[in-house]
Amino acid sequence: MKKILVTGAAGFIGFHFSKKLTSLGYEVFGIDNLNDYYDVNLKHARLKILEQSSDFSFSKIDISNKDEMKEFGVSVKFDIIVNLAAQAGVQYSLQDPYTYIDSNIHGFLNILELSKEHNVEHLIYASSSSVYGLNSSIPFRELDAVDHPISLYAATKKSNELMAHTYSYLYNINTTGLRFFTVYGPWGRPDMALFKFTKAIIEGSVVQINNHGDHSRDFTYVDDIVDGVLSVINKDPQSFKNADVLSPAESTAPWRILNIGRGQQVHLMDFIKNIENYFGKELKKDFQPLQPGDVPNTFCDTSRLELDYGYKPLVSIEDGVKNFLDWYVDFYNISL
Repeated sequence: MKKILVTGAAGFIGFHFSKKLTSLGYEVFGIDNLNDYYDVNLKHARLKILEQSSDFSFSKIDISNKDEMKEFGVSVKFDIIVNLAAQAGVQYSLQDPYTYIDSNIHGFLNILELSKEHNVEHLIYASSSSVYGLNSSIPFRELDAVDHPISLYAATKKSNELMAHTYSYLYNINTTGLRFFTVYGPWGRPDMALFKFTKAIIEGSVVQINNHGDHSRDFTYVDDIVDGVLSVINKDPQSFKNADVLSPAESTAPWRILNIGRGQQVHLMDFIKNIENYFGKELKKDFQPLQPGDVPNTFCDTSRLELDYGYKPLVSIEDGVKNFLDWYVDFYNISL
């Protein structure tokens, strides 16, 4: 089995992905800086589960720390890197932009250098649907222009794609950037909408609904995301067949960009209705204008991932939201 380095292993997607890998017999090296962007106890709880597997080992490392990364690279050998570590969140990038440069730019450069020094078979990294900005072409396709980010977070993710191309071209490193679309599910991040809405409806507090609720998102359940990333790991990155739809960048280097989402637009108010139905009461809403850096709609074309990697999302919004709510009620010992 391949040895895989997963960065951000204590994070939401990193936890689920590492857990899946160890269940399949992969040896997983997880790193995370365990920062306090959100409740660190949640990260420790995830780690406690991961560390039950003998195939998982953890090191507390900040990917933006060049010396720590170099030292780690000397002590551990791995075949594939899956970089899920990043400073996430569009709105927080308006409050603390420097954190995004440290983690998402300096940190990603350290990942690229590690990939070069280890001569890794494949570097897979998290990009974001945010790179599409105010793109009016729906659904979003990988060959769409993404030169107009409207948040620093989005700009750092677009920068990651450009940096990866440079290293792919110069050092013949196989890189695949995955543009994640609104991932949700059990063990999710407290700063995300589903977590906030759930907490508010349980407490009976008022929650802010941006753009007067006129949002739609391509909500993607975390298990579908994990299966999609796994399909990329399990396939030769050079076997990408859709040569007729390669961008110039993809034609000049072993570099790929892939959307990964459910491929379905869901209106925010319909999403909220699933939460209200579960608890049998209405969420108290404070409707506000569109927030700076936010986009009104996302919708993902997944045809590339479907055709070349067999990707097929299976979890419905109804089932996915229920799974999250069941987890939340259990984890926080909520009496219904």
